[in-house]
Amino acid sequence: MNYYPICLNVAKKRCVVIGGGQVAARKVERLLDCGADVVVVSRALAPELADWKAEGRIVHRESEYHAACLDGAFLVIGATDREDVNAAVSRDARARGLLVNIVDAPAHCNFILPSLHQQGDLVIAVSTGGKSPALARKMREEFARIYGWEYGVLVEILGELRERIMARGRPPDENKQRFDAVVGSDVLEAIRRRDAEAVRGLILRLTGEDLPVSFREGAEP
Repeated sequence: MNYYPICLNVAKKRCVVIGGGQVAARKVERLLDCGADVVVVSRALAPELADWKAEGRIVHRESEYHAACLDGAFLVIGATDREDVNAAVSRDARARGLLVNIVDAPAHCNFILPSLHQQGDLVIAVSTGGKSPALARKMREEFARIYGWEYGVLVEILGELRERIMARGRPPDENKQRFDAVVGSDVLEAIRRRDAEAVRGLILRLTGEDLPVSFREGAEP
């Protein structure tokens, strides 16, 4: 299977997770982080899920799975410990043309979830096409050692800088030169030192933009 990699916007979308255990909780946590409206279908809930229910962060349907549980869904995840239930979730979701992932069962999915390393808006995804989650996890851990907190800060700075530069209406080649100059500079070292003035001066010199720079508390481990 040659998967088509995408980044999917699930904000305010109804995402249904079938299952209430620890695996389901991990899937729900990622969906919540991405702003999804999450519905969990399960007789019982893991402690994290119970807490999110009490906080009003998820909707809980305390029932066994049936096809109507998928009504209004944009995306479906099957995370139960019963193969027959997971197979039914896959079958029903596919019949409705929904996006469906069944944990640890690529044959029952029309999309799979990569292993992720994230620093702010920087997301590095690793996939082996479902063939070796262990290898994907190992590579994610390697990325975590290489791409630390400073990359999340840099992405945020570059996002603000991009808005300013694009608003000037200069030719695309000139804009590219400015972006490349910043990315190829010592800006990451200045961020690691939490030297806001050095970062600001560097950006001003390379792009002509006087961008205020500050660091939030807790921006680094």
